[in-house]
Amino acid sequence: MSKVIPFPLRQHLPAFPLPHCRCAAGAAAATDSPPNPAVKLDKLFWSKPTSLALPSDSPLRIEESNYEGIPRFILKLMLFYSKQSKSIRGANVVYKRVVSQVEKQAIYDVFNLEKTFRTTFSLLVLHMWLCLRRLKAEGKEGVEFGQYLYEIYNHDVELRVSKAGVNLLLIRWMKDLEKIFYGNIVAYDSAMLPEAKHDELANAVWRNVFSDDGSPIPSDAAAQSAVHTKRQFSLGTSCSPR
Repeated sequence: MSKVIPFPLRQHLPAFPLPHCRCAAGAAAATDSPPNPAVKLDKLFWSKPTSLALPSDSPLRIEESNYEGIPRFILKLMLFYSKQSKSIRGANVVYKRVVSQVEKQAIYDVFNLEKTFRTTFSLLVLHMWLCLRRLKAEGKEGVEFGQYLYEIYNHDVELRVSKAGVNLLLIRWMKDLEKIFYGNIVAYDSAMLPEAKHDELANAVWRNVFSDDGSPIPSDAAAQSAVHTKRQFSLGTSCSPR
């Protein structure tokens, strides 16, 4: 099987109106708004790991109702408690958490990124890679769960493309985005191999998330982000999923 080569989004996809671009708004408000306080990336990325469990009052926390009696019997008949149904609901919860991380404004502010379709999609792919790689470590069940997660992601990307104004060329866009997804996954996986160069992950993150002009030299932000990504993956694979 031939290796998929990752490539920057802007150079290979047809152009269409991108929502949420903050260039003009940022320029207009620059004279009125005070400068944002400096963020110490070293302190941010090397902070102590915390529990992955959500607080009890988190809006992202979803608790299934414990039905009893006739309602539970009916739900069983409708396969609500089947393995597939529970996996799909679980994958929806995981994907909701992925999106909540990708859409945090702090990410775009700290790394000086415009909140466009391109950057949001690139960050979404990076977070999906972290989840899918972690699930793969769980064996067959993890891979199956990851497939449900990928299907939900794919549906969400299709909705995002349509919302951005692409309708006539939707199938072409989805094929191009699928190629980019797998190309990025190959690049990130290769960067995690024991024989990979120490800066290979930084270069992959720079190329797929930060770079606008194809420059091969990663910025400090990309290097810091790569270190953080590698550390989070290491923490994820060393903890219990329960």
